[in-house]
Amino acid sequence: MFEKIALNKTGHLPRWRQPIVLLFLMAAAMPIAFSTWSALLNNFVIEVANFDGSDIGLLHTVREIPGFLAFAVIFLIIFIREQVLGMISLVLLGVATALTAYFPSLGGILMITLLSSIGFHYYETVNQSLQLQWLDKKRAPVVLGWLSAMGSAATLVVYLCIIMTWESLGLSYNTVFMMSGGATVVIALIALFAFPQFESPTPQVKKMVLKKRYWLYYALQFMAGARRQVFVVFAGFMMVEKFGFEVHELTGLYLINLVANMIIGPMIGGVVSRYGEQKTLLVEYIGLVIVFLAYGGIYFFGWGVMLAMVLYVIDHLLFSMKLALKTYFQKIADPEDIAPTAAVAFTINHIAAVFLPVLLGLLWLYSPGAVFAMAAAMAGVSFGLALMIPRHPQKGYETRLQGVGPVPAE
Repeated sequence: MFEKIALNKTGHLPRWRQPIVLLFLMAAAMPIAFSTWSALLNNFVIEVANFDGSDIGLLHTVREIPGFLAFAVIFLIIFIREQVLGMISLVLLGVATALTAYFPSLGGILMITLLSSIGFHYYETVNQSLQLQWLDKKRAPVVLGWLSAMGSAATLVVYLCIIMTWESLGLSYNTVFMMSGGATVVIALIALFAFPQFESPTPQVKKMVLKKRYWLYYALQFMAGARRQVFVVFAGFMMVEKFGFEVHELTGLYLINLVANMIIGPMIGGVVSRYGEQKTLLVEYIGLVIVFLAYGGIYFFGWGVMLAMVLYVIDHLLFSMKLALKTYFQKIADPEDIAPTAAVAFTINHIAAVFLPVLLGLLWLYSPGAVFAMAAAMAGVSFGLALMIPRHPQKGYETRLQGVGPVPAE
């Protein structure tokens, strides 16, 4: 049904059909639906379904279940090519987003969120695998930084549209969800049928892969997933619940994040190339410790909304450094392990996500500051783990526990 071309034989294709163009198109398609959903979610659930902290915790637990089950991608790619599975997942994300406002109850929101989350998490699993398979190790950090910037640019367009039209045109939640979800579906279908199927030079293992030598990568993924829940679930919720942000105000804050990420994202790729994965991740983790402690101070000491806004932007920028974790794995992995390990890593990343939002949601009802204090502790554990990443990681030298390591070639 689809034209198949090996990655090393794509030179005859027009530029717009090259693999790198497909990666950029995918990077733009996903945020249109997902970022709209994220921007409207807190206001939608509070205004329409009267959510409290416990409800929002339950919603995000349900949303993370497909991430926990991401290992199922390993079995799906036995029957469906990774590239096709990625496009189908994008279509599911778009359709579910488009229908969100038709389910304005707790049960309905949980159901439609589960469907959109299946599309999002399975797409992200496949997308990470394709990126690491298709990108050369030397170019990967810089290209990943540009892909991150592309995603931010797409989200920027979405947020600008919301800010400029939400109040002036009196848009409804249903209209915005339908338009953004539909746009993602259209782009995904174009990507599915306009590009050939690119054959990776190394066939991927189509079974569960758990290797002892990847243990540090697994541990860092677990901690990243745990502390990410606090930012994703509660940072935006705080802006609405505590400071009364409306849709266009919260979207404006997201807009600042995007502009900053479009500028900083490509730079981070260059930083990883120059200074290595370890130093980049150490900066991220110590920065997150400080940010989460300051979030807690907003509740414990009554610090104001301006500080909360500044912290939110810094928080978002620090998380963009996570591309260093991708390139660390790319350097230590067997090439045939990339697809199955991407799936396993997503599952590991979401272990805490299945139960943590609900537990933290209950804690939030009594002490929001304590939730952020726990996140600071999680970031501290990540910092300790990152100290074990070598300056020049590679297969056979995955951690500093293995000695001095090889001397890099000049």
